[in-house]
Amino acid sequence: MTKTILENDLIIKAAKSEKTARPPVWMMRQAGRYLPQYQAIRSQMSFLELCKNPDKAAEVSIQPFEILGVDAIIMFSDILIPLEPMGADLSFDTGKPEFRTPIRTAAQIEKLLVPSDIESSCGFVYETLRTIKQRIGSAVPVLGFAGAPWTLASYLIEGGGSKNFDNIKALMYREPEAMHLLLEKLSETIIEYLCVKLKHGADMLQLFDTWASVLSADDYRQFALPYQQKIISGIKARYPDALITLYVNGVSSVIDYMVESGADVLSIDWRSNLREIREYLGSYKSSSTSRSIAVQGNFDPCYLFGDKNFIERRTLQMLGEAGTQGGYIANLGHGILPNIDPEHAKVFINTVKNFRYH
Repeated sequence: MTKTILENDLIIKAAKSEKTARPPVWMMRQAGRYLPQYQAIRSQMSFLELCKNPDKAAEVSIQPFEILGVDAIIMFSDILIPLEPMGADLSFDTGKPEFRTPIRTAAQIEKLLVPSDIESSCGFVYETLRTIKQRIGSAVPVLGFAGAPWTLASYLIEGGGSKNFDNIKALMYREPEAMHLLLEKLSETIIEYLCVKLKHGADMLQLFDTWASVLSADDYRQFALPYQQKIISGIKARYPDALITLYVNGVSSVIDYMVESGADVLSIDWRSNLREIREYLGSYKSSSTSRSIAVQGNFDPCYLFGDKNFIERRTLQMLGEAGTQGGYIANLGHGILPNIDPEHAKVFINTVKNFRYH
């Protein structure tokens, strides 16, 4: 992992639960379609072409830093990218992710590969990361990310997005061994995928298990948590200092399990009570060790539709609920929506940047 002395290391310090003068701030999906500058580039190529164009992907990754002044850059890509070298036929032809041939049988799962050289098969991803680092130098941290196995499996099995997740749950209940085999293959792929990002200079990682909260408690413990743990422990075995954030949309019912994942930071959605989660994590004691767990979130993206005074008030309310003990990263509770005014996003960012702990 390339070691860089960062000019702005607020997020790194917060992820380590260290005290900072103010909370760091960035936004999930900050490199994207709410920005006219992104839309101008996107109009020249398809989404997948943009993901695979390191020069342009680096450019749109950097745009929120230059336009909004966020405290970190998250590299532009998609969580489904590493599924292609596994043998999945990913498409964005309709504007949404689709798999023309959903993976719904044990025989199909057997045929999926764990890529032998993901550094080569996803070379454009790492070239994007290197390009970002070259262009911004040591200004701010660059974040790499990946999808967690259950969430990736849901796209593979459903053939895209889903409301009911009926196909993946049917496979889980009818053929649990096949489901576990798929999750194992995804875990092995994502461990390598993220380790190579660290190798090429990512300063921090985020693991998205966005849809794991649709599972019951028992199913989460069987089909989500063990693979979150496998990925996080697998990365830390090779990069002990790696900082990893885990995001789940709808954490209220699974916060205890998220704690068990081993993540350094838990990213929470707006339906969660930030103050209560901070208090809970502040007193958390593992049965074998004591560790600090930072929190990221949890501004409702729809608050950004309000006027600027409303956005400022809600942001300050969130910061008050987060407390003053450090170990907090301001962010949205989900990705920023495409029809948000960038000036409203800037109010959110600037309100956090002007805030100071007393």
